[in-house]
Amino acid sequence: MSSHGTSPVLVGRATELRALLDHAHAARAGRAGTLLLCGDAGVGKSRLLREFAEHLDGGPVVAGGCLELGVDGLPFAPFVTVLRQLLRELGREHLTELVAGGGRELARLLPELGEPPGEHREARNRLFEQVLRVLDGAAEPAGLTVVLEDLHWADAATRDLLVFLVRNLDTARVQIVASYRSDDLHRSHPLRRLLPELERLPTVSQLTLRPLSLEEVAQQAAAIRRSELAPEQVAALYERTAGNPLFVESFLDSCVLEDILDSPVPSQPRELLLAGVDRLPEQARSVVRMASVGAVDGDHVGHALLAHVARLDPDELDDALSSAVNANILRVDGQGYRFRHALLREAVHQELLPGAHARLHLRFAEALEARPGLVPADRLAAEQAHHFHAAQELPRALSAAWWAAVRAGEALAFAEQLRMLERVLELWERVPEAGKLVATDRVKVLEYAVAAALECGEFRRGRELADLALSLLPDSDDTGTRTVRAVILRYRGRIRIQLGHDDAMADLLAALDLHPPEHHGYGWLLAIIARELMLRGGTLPAERLTGGTIALDTAHDRLTAAEVATEALARSTEHGDLCAVSDALITRGTVHGEAGDTEAGAESMRRGITLAEQVHEPELELRGIGNLSSLLRDNGRHREALDLTARGLERAREVSMLRSKGAFIALNRAEILFELGELQEAARIIDAALSWSPAPLHASLLKVLRGRIALLHGDQDTVAALLAELRTNGVLLTSRVQSVVSLAMLTMEAALAEGAVWPAVDTALRTFERIDVRAGACYRWEFSNLAARTLSLSRGAPADTPDRAGRAAELRRRLVDFYPTITSEGPARTAHRDMVRARIAAFDGAGPAALTEAWERAVASTAGTEYRLARADALLHAADAAANHGDRALAAERLRAAADIAKELGAVQVERRTADLARRLGLSLDASASAPPSPPAGLTARETEVLRLLAHGYTNAQIAAELFISAKTASVHVSHILAKLGLPNRGQAAARAHELGLA
Repeated sequence: MSSHGTSPVLVGRATELRALLDHAHAARAGRAGTLLLCGDAGVGKSRLLREFAEHLDGGPVVAGGCLELGVDGLPFAPFVTVLRQLLRELGREHLTELVAGGGRELARLLPELGEPPGEHREARNRLFEQVLRVLDGAAEPAGLTVVLEDLHWADAATRDLLVFLVRNLDTARVQIVASYRSDDLHRSHPLRRLLPELERLPTVSQLTLRPLSLEEVAQQAAAIRRSELAPEQVAALYERTAGNPLFVESFLDSCVLEDILDSPVPSQPRELLLAGVDRLPEQARSVVRMASVGAVDGDHVGHALLAHVARLDPDELDDALSSAVNANILRVDGQGYRFRHALLREAVHQELLPGAHARLHLRFAEALEARPGLVPADRLAAEQAHHFHAAQELPRALSAAWWAAVRAGEALAFAEQLRMLERVLELWERVPEAGKLVATDRVKVLEYAVAAALECGEFRRGRELADLALSLLPDSDDTGTRTVRAVILRYRGRIRIQLGHDDAMADLLAALDLHPPEHHGYGWLLAIIARELMLRGGTLPAERLTGGTIALDTAHDRLTAAEVATEALARSTEHGDLCAVSDALITRGTVHGEAGDTEAGAESMRRGITLAEQVHEPELELRGIGNLSSLLRDNGRHREALDLTARGLERAREVSMLRSKGAFIALNRAEILFELGELQEAARIIDAALSWSPAPLHASLLKVLRGRIALLHGDQDTVAALLAELRTNGVLLTSRVQSVVSLAMLTMEAALAEGAVWPAVDTALRTFERIDVRAGACYRWEFSNLAARTLSLSRGAPADTPDRAGRAAELRRRLVDFYPTITSEGPARTAHRDMVRARIAAFDGAGPAALTEAWERAVASTAGTEYRLARADALLHAADAAANHGDRALAAERLRAAADIAKELGAVQVERRTADLARRLGLSLDASASAPPSPPAGLTARETEVLRLLAHGYTNAQIAAELFISAKTASVHVSHILAKLGLPNRGQAAARAHELGLA
């Protein structure tokens, strides 16, 4: 029976085709956009896209497909195809004119453009920008459509470049259409994490293809068969195919029309797909099997390559291919052939027996070895690696994987480079004399793999590889071995920083002891160490600097972070390492700013940021933006800091660094919003940043702030769960000041919310003992204020151990020694200082007048800042102090102001504290309100409050202190309560209070 093939007309997709065309016209008018086309395998995505391309008028349509069959190490595959099409269409001269600098970075993807530039830390960003400019330029004047098929197979590099383009096309006349199989996205599929990020963007829309309806299946069948089916035949066909167009084709192709009702139902869709292949002549079946092995470029295989592998007489090969084309198994596609559908090729390939599978892959690998020109040069190593590995030709698989890794590294596709290097390592001990095949040793391969893991964010794997590399290094003191060990230790130290490991600094210092000072990376290592000293509040013994110093002339034994940064600046300048220069400038500026020299610090950081921009180092640029925003926040310049973090987040999006650096900027922004009291927006920022799957350190810090917001909302269950998680993962249990202080603050606040004052005291003391809190930038004042609050609450807290007085005294001593050491210039720092002083005065038992004066000073200083939560807290304490001093009018004024702020911010915890104090003072929070509701059981308002305290077991003295009255007056109130309620004693009064809902 002859095959009827595909329907000559597109059935059931008029609405979707119109949507694609409308989207194209909008994008080509200067409103660049991306459309994600999804649907199950076989639902007709590729057919719709072909029809769309045929109907679209104007500028070019270029297409590329992601690779199948698990080919690793070939990065940017669909974009390479797209760029190569544009190169043919535009010509080399025009294409390179579109890119600043002649498109040298594009040579990493298109070797025909010449030699790529040498290795550079952030060359990847320049490569992405050049691809963007090519697409932008190629879209003039009539627009450009870029079709990317099978995004579910996309490599990490392709996904990163796609996100970059989507975020940065702006007004370019470019439409991107990316298709993927929705049924292939298992729970851990990387595309599942990417899609929500893309779908949130205003320039991204989605189109989902559904199966055909019963009527549409009838139309498709009639078009294929050239005659209508009987209703019962259509019903059976629809039931058996569920409306999947590919299965409809295959079912019609696999059975006689008259027998459709009686044909056995295939057990799997694969049987439907293979039915046509099984009817081919033996030689044609053999050629189709070969094609399924060679079709690694999408589902395409070149004729020349297939002919070389088939080893058939040309006429025999033509006959076999004609049979496959006539049967609609293969289609002619340029200078080769493409399977009718990717599922069909997969089914054919999966049917290969193990021997045939290995034999055919080996033949393709050897064909590429003999005639490398059969595929583009950029694909050669990856395809050979794939075929040799599948053929179990281990020596050649190892060699090809090595060159595929080299190629991926040159293309700045670090995730793909890591996978290829891990394949080399996997084969190393199975291949005799592996080192000779790759002209290097195993440790060097491991070093490259560690670097790739660091670059692509695979931190845990990078640590494991670094451990293995260090264990394999010989115990030798020669310069070469020392240098390799130093470099790997430097990598491992940076990885451990991201993992939140406290031994990161030990690795960096060990690397410093080994690293030859004349080596190019020495200045960069110093810059990293300076950064860590700053974050940990430590110093460096001067003798650790090998070979003396260049920039320092110091007599003291230990060097500060600023001095090490200065040394790094000098060494890096000498070596021409502008990245390290930028990093050192940012570190030195941060230290100066924290020491109180705000303008000098900000200027140094801005110089570092500008230099990072000039050398295209967005990672350093974003680090500088993050540090500068923290300095501005520390000085109370919150609105400036918010503007800066908005710029930083946009920059992180532009360069596809949301996960690595964007989370750091997002944390800074959320902390600023938190202090401003914009809790809902802060929570939104945190949740968005956590969805980017940031490094463990940033994720943990974001969760700390999420917990502090939850506390203000009164959600202590969430806080408890977060604390348990943070203590279990241990990421914040390091000597980094930010990590220690952040976790300590959440722990203390959670304890205080539950009335557990003494555990909070212990946490504050441990923090002071463990780290130098002064190195915590804006955290230091916030922590000291919280520690002082804990201290003041300890004054009246029930004792938990006999030494409570000693613990409180030690905390007071720490605070008194601490806060004068930090500059209090500027309104923000003055406000914090005044609050700390007021709390210490409260602990010291200052008289009502002195305490009122202290808190009024804090109220006045917070009025000059944007610390709205801190201001509400100061107002609350000022109200308490004024009431204790007998000034009820001032107390009411302060209390109502605090209540207004708490209500506006949605700070439930502060609202509860405000309401509780108002109740104890017998004040209404609404100045215009009439008389408050009548107390229960004929009690007065004051007697109601006394009864509430009786229910909690308070003595008369404690009631007096709580309600700002004398003990004698409290005793009178108790007597009146017992008389009015007809109760004999305080115990029964407490029980009655519970019945009235007062406890």
